[in-house]
Amino acid sequence: MTEPDDALKADLVRYLQHGRDAVVWKLDGLSELDARRPLTPTGTSLLGLVKHLADVELGYFVECFGREAPDRTSWSHDDPLADMWATADESREDVVGLYRRVWEHAAGTFAALPLDAVASVPWWSPPGDRPTLHRLLVHVATETHRHAGHADVLRELVDGAAGMRPESTNLPDGTDWPTHVARVQAAAEQADRAARAAGGAGADGP
Repeated sequence: MTEPDDALKADLVRYLQHGRDAVVWKLDGLSELDARRPLTPTGTSLLGLVKHLADVELGYFVECFGREAPDRTSWSHDDPLADMWATADESREDVVGLYRRVWEHAAGTFAALPLDAVASVPWWSPPGDRPTLHRLLVHVATETHRHAGHADVLRELVDGAAGMRPESTNLPDGTDWPTHVARVQAAAEQADRAARAAGGAGADGP
């Protein structure tokens, strides 16, 4: 692999790792109930996101390249939601430990294969079912950060904790959050009243 390819792969893996760390961090300090309970109408939970992402990486970075790993995905046609939640007998340490082991399995793939190595993804339709490692790194890094955003919102709903990472929350210091929220709410209500008066968007609302 050429030096530019090495640098590109390193960048992709670095951004992937940022997303991984963000998702795991959102579990810190939570009770078992809050880590596991459904927080959306479709049952999304913080620990479920970690379990799902472990399955995603194990599938794309290991199984789709025909590489062996002692862990196996939990998704099945019989229960396509099996990887989206943690059962009562799966400890938090089990799920997070699986995710971290999968990182090691994936690292083996990254080290062994060039970016133009071709995988076989049976759940994608042809001809797109033969993506390169480059494409899968982009795909999985994007999905991981998407779920990291979900985890941000879920954690804030649980106990108000917010931020991008422990050492840099990426939030402005000293913000009066109740005042800010009230300002946003007032602006929304003002815009809604204007829309209703003009017969525009929101006019059919309650």
